[in-house]
Amino acid sequence: MDVRYPAGRNSRSVRVASVAAAAMVAGLLSGGGSAADEGNKEAGTAAPVTIEYDCKLPSGAVRAAVRIAAAYPESGEAGRPMDPGPVTVGMSLPRSGLGAALPPDTTVVQSTATLAVQVAQNGRTAEAQWNGLAAPGAPVPPQGDLELSHQGAVPTVTVNAPGVVALTAGRLTVEVKPLVASEDKDPGAGLTFSCDPAAGESGRFATVTVPGATESSSPTGSPTSDDPGGKQRKGIALGPQDGPVTAAEKLCKAPLPKGKLDASEAPPAPKLPDGRVPTEYDVGAGMQTCSYAVGLANVRKLNGAMIINDPQKKPVQIGIAAMMHTAFREPDENNEGYYMRFDSLGQLDLPDAESTFLAFGFEPVSAKVRFENGPITVSTGNIGADADAGVFSTAYFKQSLRLYDVKVNGVPLDVGKNCGTSRPFKVVLNGGARYPNVFAGGILEGDVTIPSFSGCGTGGENLNSLFTAQISGPGNHVVMNQGNACVQDQPDNTPCPPLIPALPTSLPKAP
Repeated sequence: MDVRYPAGRNSRSVRVASVAAAAMVAGLLSGGGSAADEGNKEAGTAAPVTIEYDCKLPSGAVRAAVRIAAAYPESGEAGRPMDPGPVTVGMSLPRSGLGAALPPDTTVVQSTATLAVQVAQNGRTAEAQWNGLAAPGAPVPPQGDLELSHQGAVPTVTVNAPGVVALTAGRLTVEVKPLVASEDKDPGAGLTFSCDPAAGESGRFATVTVPGATESSSPTGSPTSDDPGGKQRKGIALGPQDGPVTAAEKLCKAPLPKGKLDASEAPPAPKLPDGRVPTEYDVGAGMQTCSYAVGLANVRKLNGAMIINDPQKKPVQIGIAAMMHTAFREPDENNEGYYMRFDSLGQLDLPDAESTFLAFGFEPVSAKVRFENGPITVSTGNIGADADAGVFSTAYFKQSLRLYDVKVNGVPLDVGKNCGTSRPFKVVLNGGARYPNVFAGGILEGDVTIPSFSGCGTGGENLNSLFTAQISGPGNHVVMNQGNACVQDQPDNTPCPPLIPALPTSLPKAP
């Protein structure tokens, strides 16, 4: 059995169905979208397994629910690495259990986790360390549970014989630190604690069956005299860890976005009888972060869909100025009226795209698309003091499309220099609790209405109606999956460079 860190990710391919998909879908990426949607296999990860853990905190022993989502295959092949892709280790931790370890005014924390995982097959075992799993940002509720969602790449597993491979979770070590937006504010030391599976918990979270009648021979990883370092034991070889990432590799490729926040699409705070409204705070320029978001979108009229920001075609990072603005209202004496909102600014400048499709179901058409995206406002927060209720997340921006270099059956069609949507159109994507904040990422989705086209055609020929008929209209659904974000000035505590998340495993359906 060989445990190694993956060099890259594979993703499924989806047929490009139309110029409408190329125009609408690729531009919609700027809305961001999703680390794993817990319990939703369409989010591109396995359903999480919940294991009860006992944690040793300064306030004493605390019971915590730990959720492990790792998309191992149901069956494997001897000699072929099994790669779960980015994994998620989430946990629900009582806020009261943190005691005085965090400053009383802490509103957001960052954390890293290390999970010991036992890999066993045919009586042989090895222990893999899932190091450096990061939860870049999690809101701290005034009461209830603190929700942490750690993500990262983990070692692949390779076995050399048939049999059932079992993966079991062991000790979990977590480091939690306050996250502050101002360099003048001391974040404090935070705390580090360890957790072990509670009595009666097996810790088993995944099994993989490697077909075969019998174990025909000793695995190639069996101990031999050629193993002077003693890295092999019980027939299992632990592969070397990846080398350190250089400082240059950790830098965000996406620049800090420019523009103004517009939180008009975020849920407003409910009115209170006493008239209190949330207090608004401008934090400053925000923390420079970057992330990847991938996804799928359909075009209702053409019943087609395509990949957004294809992971196999040099995907583009989203630049985010995180936590530029907050709005906060404390609950009243009846614990009513709590409201917390964090606003961040994002920007994604996509390169021009090219696509080929069948117009009217039979005519091959190709075209290039230019995207004109406005700044993205991402708002996340809570309405109500219960951390499990009233969670919202919204990404909002405006976009215009331009078409050029159009060819019909290989023959150029001059559409002019100003062929595009007649006006910028609104894009609003929502994720609820599936997208906790811009640091953790998550699922965002929504429907888009593409307006009519104008400026298409030359020499008196009007092609507006052609593109309007094939592309424009409501009900074009988009689902995005954004991975954890890299915080530029905290490269050792956040996933830098950021990981590319998994694609959703099925296409959104047109209504």
